[in-house]
Amino acid sequence: MHDDPTALVICARNGDKQAWDELAERYAPLIWSICCRYRLGRADADDIGQSVWLRLVDQLASLRDPAALPGWLATTTKREYGRVLRAAQKQEDPGHSVDTADIPDPVTGGAESELLRAERHAALREAFTHLPPASRQLIALLIQDPPVPYAEISARLGIPVGHIGPSRGRCLDKLRRYPAIAALINAEAGTRERT
Repeated sequence: MHDDPTALVICARNGDKQAWDELAERYAPLIWSICCRYRLGRADADDIGQSVWLRLVDQLASLRDPAALPGWLATTTKREYGRVLRAAQKQEDPGHSVDTADIPDPVTGGAESELLRAERHAALREAFTHLPPASRQLIALLIQDPPVPYAEISARLGIPVGHIGPSRGRCLDKLRRYPAIAALINAEAGTRERT
């Protein structure tokens, strides 16, 4: 099983069936939750899910940032929902069309937000495992609840109290530069710029 979403996408691009299976297992709940948010019936949700996966097959090779796959899937699911809704409304009322801009953004929804948050946590956990052991120990002590006093951290790790803050800053910089985290930061910054 691939822990790195980027490696998973790259393996799937290269035709690795196990990677495709892992992509489906990991991200099918995201697609399903968006369909549930729109209160789609099982058949429509299944159709949308199949359409999203088919589009991914077509687009996987051109996906610029593999770490942004959850966002791509959410956006594509929303667009497929709009397509299904337009088709249904054309059958009911040929004179009325739907503006997909009026469809609520799934990223702001409940279940899909939880799944995207879980993906961010998974990326952070993955990045954390790539820190040197001393950095992992420092961060683990700094995030404990209740907080561990700097004097105790200094004694446990054998570093001066005055070095804890700067060391923490370097650790956080390493985490921010990890590819999956950097992609999430850039994606969120792009979203804020568009709004």
